[in-house]
Amino acid sequence: MRIVAGSARGRTLLTPRDARTTRPTADRVRETLFNVLGQWMDGARVLDLYAGTGALGLEAVSRGAARAVLVDSDREAAKLCRANTERLGFQDRVEVLAMPVARALALLKGRGERFGLVLSDPPYALEAALPTLDALVSEGVLEPGATVVLEHGKGEEVPASHGGFTRVDQRRFGDTVASTFRLLDPHAGGRSDSSST
Repeated sequence: MRIVAGSARGRTLLTPRDARTTRPTADRVRETLFNVLGQWMDGARVLDLYAGTGALGLEAVSRGAARAVLVDSDREAAKLCRANTERLGFQDRVEVLAMPVARALALLKGRGERFGLVLSDPPYALEAALPTLDALVSEGVLEPGATVVLEHGKGEEVPASHGGFTRVDQRRFGDTVASTFRLLDPHAGGRSDSSST
């Protein structure tokens, strides 16, 4: 697995011994996602939830993001995130939080941190897409107009709009679906509009 573009382009990342506990986002999926998001992340503040190897957040930093916070409660995953951060020399722009997502969001809220891009790739069995959108809004960690990319299984129903979010792109890669949302109304709460699917 490699960084696709930017200052660390072509640099390899460490991957888990057991793919059952951490499922890294494939290079081609990351490349497509960043084509959708825009090639360069100049100055962006990025939050990578269920970070695994840290590949998504580190890709954003390679492409110019000012800061990335990588969150994963799995001990091996957090260790991989730290090792890959050091491997790329990004320690000054990347923080790793080894804790559950809910606790990390509460911590970031307490610090007053806000993010313009959130990348979330949870275990698909959690069906965490909509709860993640709700938690991001309720904790107030998003910048106005923030973009959230949710990776989820093809069987998980994700409506075209939810709360203050509107889906702006959706791609399928085998059993993986990547749904990209934009926060249009941060005060809308967690209401879902499933009629717009």
